[in-house]
Amino acid sequence: MSKVVETELPKNSLLTDRINKSDFIDSYAVQSNLSPREAAEIITDFPGWARFLVSIRNSVVSKFGLLNDGPEAADKVGFFPVESENDQELIAGFNDKHLDFRVSVIAQDGRVFLSTWVHPHNIGGKLYLKTILPFHVLIVRNALSRVQSLSLSSNT
Repeated sequence: MSKVVETELPKNSLLTDRINKSDFIDSYAVQSNLSPREAAEIITDFPGWARFLVSIRNSVVSKFGLLNDGPEAADKVGFFPVESENDQELIAGFNDKHLDFRVSVIAQDGRVFLSTWVHPHNIGGKLYLKTILPFHVLIVRNALSRVQSLSLSSNT
C-alpha cells in the first residue's frame, strides 16, 4: 500500500460497539510502523491550511454554543481528549450538544488506520456533518499521507 486508501473499520476497533444505523463512520489506512500515539500526534498536528479551516469552523460554531477545542482533559492529542489507549488503538474525541464524535487510530499489520465515528443528536448535528464532510476527507487524507511520509523517513 503506497497511498491512503479508504477501507472498512477494523473489526477489533473499540468503536464497533458504538455504531448505530444512523451514525457516520469512515476509515482510511496507510502503510506505517508508527504506534497509535505517534500517529495520532502527527494526525492532529494540522498544517496551516487545515488550522485555517478549523479557525473558521470555531468562529461559526461558537455562535451556537458549541465547543471549539473540546473539554478540558489531562491527556489530549491535538485538542481532542484521549478517551482510551492501548498498544493497538487510541480513541479520542468528545460529546457536544449537536453530536458525539470519536476518532480511532489503530496500528496493526504494518498499517495505521484512522477512523471517524459521528453520532448526530439532532438536525443541527446532521447539517454540521454534511457541511464539514468534504473538508474532513481532505484533512484525513492529508494527515495519513503525513503519517506515512514521517514513518518512511524514520526508517531511513
